[in-house]
Amino acid sequence: MTEIIESIDVDVPVRTAYNQWTQFESFPHFLDEVTSITQLNATHTHWVVEIGGQTREFDAEITEQHPDERVAWTTTGGETKQAGVVTFHKLSDTTSRVTAQITWEPQGFIESAASLVGVGGHAVKKDLQNFKEFIESRGAETGEWRGDVHA
Repeated sequence: MTEIIESIDVDVPVRTAYNQWTQFESFPHFLDEVTSITQLNATHTHWVVEIGGQTREFDAEITEQHPDERVAWTTTGGETKQAGVVTFHKLSDTTSRVTAQITWEPQGFIESAASLVGVGGHAVKKDLQNFKEFIESRGAETGEWRGDVHA
């Protein structure tokens, strides 16, 4: 298993950053490898990603979610095996820190080699930078889901 932890500070209130992160179908706008996400219900999503020229599909379940604090998930089907949590921290009334912690199991030689040289960490760092640019340029979230999911 490979673990990645990356953080970024964004110039929006924690509520805005959190609300945007609950809009899973918007992820292709800022997560480079994500082709599409379909929200199946409040806690289940279907993902289509392209990694190294290969298309993969998998389902994920939100295992814990608390407004303005955290969103945790794990994959439930498909080739991709990962789990993670994104946490949101208020730095000021107008600035927040978003931290992504992801654990994944590389599949095959290419992903294993990429994991050894830290490609996943670079990708997550770039995705968080893309999120920062996306939410700061908008200044507001595209929607919100304020439900609570307990572990």
